[in-house]
Amino acid sequence: MTQEINLKSEISATQTGLRLDQAVAELFPDYSRTRIKEWILSGAVYVDGVAVTKPREKVLESQIIEIEATLEEEVSAQAEAIDLDIVYEDDHILVINKPAGLVVHPGAGNADGTLMNALLHHCPDIEHVPRAGIVHRLDKDTTGLMVVAKTVEAQTHLVAALQAREITREYEAIVLGTMTAGGTVDAPIGRHPTKRTHMAVHHSGRPSVTHYRVAEKFRAHTRVRLRLETGRTHQIRVHMAHIGHVLVGDPVYGGRPKPPKGASPEFFEILKGFNRQALHAVKLELVHPVTLEVMSWQAPIPEDMVLLTKALRKDTEEHPLEYL
Repeated sequence: MTQEINLKSEISATQTGLRLDQAVAELFPDYSRTRIKEWILSGAVYVDGVAVTKPREKVLESQIIEIEATLEEEVSAQAEAIDLDIVYEDDHILVINKPAGLVVHPGAGNADGTLMNALLHHCPDIEHVPRAGIVHRLDKDTTGLMVVAKTVEAQTHLVAALQAREITREYEAIVLGTMTAGGTVDAPIGRHPTKRTHMAVHHSGRPSVTHYRVAEKFRAHTRVRLRLETGRTHQIRVHMAHIGHVLVGDPVYGGRPKPPKGASPEFFEILKGFNRQALHAVKLELVHPVTLEVMSWQAPIPEDMVLLTKALRKDTEEHPLEYL
């Protein structure tokens, strides 16, 4: 089970000059120092509305402290020998190409078989890093590139870079409907007011920005490239649904198969058989937290999305007048 945590308090005169982690621990004594540090590093703690990811940052009287986090059931993760597709590794960071079906963190119903379990086996010392070094998440059925920090110092640097929008994350997706042009979705995202597992565009949500461009048009679908400025839960899926272009196969936001008129039975079967959101983290670019070198990686499009794209092209070729 998970619980949404929304806390708010004000720094008192006696707390002026304390480190952020110390002040937050005093303000919210029900939560452990370890959990508070994890929240700070993950960007869930806000000072006067700005995410602060440095536990040692000093606080001042009258500053408003807010915490927006998900409190997950405590699970003691164990090391497991799970194969990882490692794209890059050194003493400080690890970049992986995550397959569909791999859950990132253990939780209720997923106590093992997760990326965290795999990381603890591959790099045992990572147990000393909050969240086993995981800097950002991908949904269970989203594929592609993720960076993991192997030290606390690397994680602190990468989380700060992520919050400062200094890490480039590009995705490829296939959506329902034919887009005419690219654009930007600038719409706040928060927890859905009635559906606990859903996110939604909501006026009280956190600022969320997604840029997209058309890569290829089909009869009734579009292949798009997207770049995130922010990293909210389900951001691309929610933003695309918000503008009327749900991701193909999305089980949460309504990407059910909708073959165009006259589609062949073979094409319909491929579309119906695509049972995950058609979303892949194709590019990751960042400044290395220690060497300060600009590094960039790309992950090939997974086979299921390649096959879907080929089927969409064939369907379009078979109905050229409709496409035009």
